Amino acid sequence: MRLKLLGALGMAVFLAACSDDTNKGATTGTGAAAQTTGVTPGSEADLVANVGDRVFFELNKNNLSSEAQATLDRQAAWLAKYPQVTVQLAGNCDDRGTEEYNIALGERRANAARDYLVAKGVAASRITTISYGKDRPTATGDDEEAWAQNRNSITSVR
Repeated sequence: MRLKLLGALGMAVFLAACSDDTNKGATTGTGAAAQTTGVTPGSEADLVANVGDRVFFELNKNNLSSEAQATLDRQAAWLAKYPQVTVQLAGNCDDRGTEEYNIALGERRANAARDYLVAKGVAASRITTISYGKDRPTATGDDEEAWAQNRNSITSVR
């Protein structure tokens, strides 16, 4: 009887020790506005959760919308706060068009984001660019919603 009682008590203590009511890493919305807990400052997770890691483009365009500029403004401020961080900007396209066209367009998109960050004071030496064209879609599907999500430049911490 004592053995069963000790076993049950031990299990209760074990389960109590394993429970954790803290909210680690929870994010809300697009991840650009709300501060989160459990995210390492200056990390990729911090960039994604608290600043926003991507900007979007119109079909066959590489000019920055006001919304894209606002995201890049937040990225520039974040990069100023963490001067040791380097980033890579990856230009992406939807799956329409030739491979050559999309590689060139993705490059123009990444360069547009880079040029904007440099104009905001981020050292060019902290930024690399790459174009994936249509090879790395972030959304699947053959409709405008998916295509719009794939026309982007994504900022990654290196």
